[in-house]
Amino acid sequence: MPVYWFALSCVPGPIHPARAILIFVLLHGLLYPSSNGYNSYMDRDEGSIGGVAKPMQPTRQLFYVTVWMDAAAFLLAFLVSGWFALALLFYIICSRAYSNRYIRLKRFPIWGYVTVVLNQGTLVFCMVYYGAAAAGASLPAPWLPAIAAAFLIGGFYPITQVYQHAADAADGVTTISMLLGKRGTFIYCAAMYLAAFGLLFVYYQQQQQLWDFVLLQLFFIPVIFFFIRWFLQVWKDGSAADFKRTMQMNVIAGTSTNLAFIVLLIIHQIG
Repeated sequence: MPVYWFALSCVPGPIHPARAILIFVLLHGLLYPSSNGYNSYMDRDEGSIGGVAKPMQPTRQLFYVTVWMDAAAFLLAFLVSGWFALALLFYIICSRAYSNRYIRLKRFPIWGYVTVVLNQGTLVFCMVYYGAAAAGASLPAPWLPAIAAAFLIGGFYPITQVYQHAADAADGVTTISMLLGKRGTFIYCAAMYLAAFGLLFVYYQQQQQLWDFVLLQLFFIPVIFFFIRWFLQVWKDGSAADFKRTMQMNVIAGTSTNLAFIVLLIIHQIG
């Protein structure tokens, strides 16, 4: 969701309200839930996963539901535009390739990671940016913020894997977090966030909106505080990289980032 609000806040001009709402529903009501459901069906996790401490075992019905949700999302996406529907279809294909037992991109730490970062970051940013803007495809290419979105996802995603090392290893999956180790995951994520903020600084400076960058940093103070405290705990004791703290990080980071970009969106649209 933060990428959605970030993309809307970057639109240089009026936003098409109906398309913006439709895109929000397609992404958060159909596409993402379907992707998570399909991943759960393929993984059949028994331990804590994705915000659920004790997940139920998936049934065949879940698979059918994900197929119908994807089909509905793809067809409704044509109400936005043809290229938007094709981009959404590409996301679905990549999501399936990531989780499917026969392809299983998530087995490969680098390829799986890159797939997630480019799709959930850059691709979704561009889908929202062009799809919700009243000016549509005539807008300039948002290279810097689109790349920054990838870095933001790239800095956050490994943290969501840090407590799952044992479960992933048992499933034959090697995640980027496993490759980095628990301490290395935190160091890597900090570096990715610094790179993202560097790109955002350049972008807002080019747009003569440096106060937006300052405002963004204010909203990130709770995230930085929790991240540093948690990192120090993990550095002393690896068991601190657990499900509970990961979910706390999810809530704090998600809430702070969403609020930051929503405020920027309101400022830009009113201004």
